[in-house]
Amino acid sequence: MSLFARIDVYHDLTSRSAALNMAIDEALLEIASGPSIRFYRWDQPALSFGYFGRFADVANHANERDIVRRWTGGGIVFHGDDLTYSVVIPANDSVFAESSMSIYEGIHRAVSNALLSNGENAQLAAEESPSISESCFASPVRADVLVNGRKVAGAAQRRTRRGLLQQGSIQHVDLAEDFVQRFAQELSPELTGQALNHSTLDRAREITANKYATAVWLRRR
Repeated sequence: MSLFARIDVYHDLTSRSAALNMAIDEALLEIASGPSIRFYRWDQPALSFGYFGRFADVANHANERDIVRRWTGGGIVFHGDDLTYSVVIPANDSVFAESSMSIYEGIHRAVSNALLSNGENAQLAAEESPSISESCFASPVRADVLVNGRKVAGAAQRRTRRGLLQQGSIQHVDLAEDFVQRFAQELSPELTGQALNHSTLDRAREITANKYATAVWLRRR
């Protein structure tokens, strides 16, 4: 069973700063009328860390990576060579009523199924592994995607009255050219291509300037 009856798909091919990428995800949550998935890129090597993370744990990477604090939780994620995506589920969609873990597992099952169709030995982690570092990909949690026992997909969520945002990264695995399409089709049989419009980008730039690009946000913990 697909997670969604239909889903909007944003293929955001423009490489963007870490702060702007986070802001676009938030802007899409603000305006969402239906489920969407956005695939996006980074304009330089980047690092994102969770809302509850400590800046001190990532400060030593500041000279080599574009660092941003996510609105979602989770650990440290290195970006640049990964496939990064965000799923937005508005509060008026029936899936929003499901538990956060159920949604997390449903999205990661779509990732796993897309990898299986490409011949990868993918499965979902049955339980959380002991934490060995602040790096997201060092310690699988329940329903993360594993290939041959190694974590290749992790994610973090934020739930508000408007809806739910899940930001995810897929790395350490070779992806087929049509993987993005397969992943989206595993989420829903009905895909609608979308493009970011000027008003959404303007709102995202406003959020960037007032939040993600500020030292107050970055160093809040």
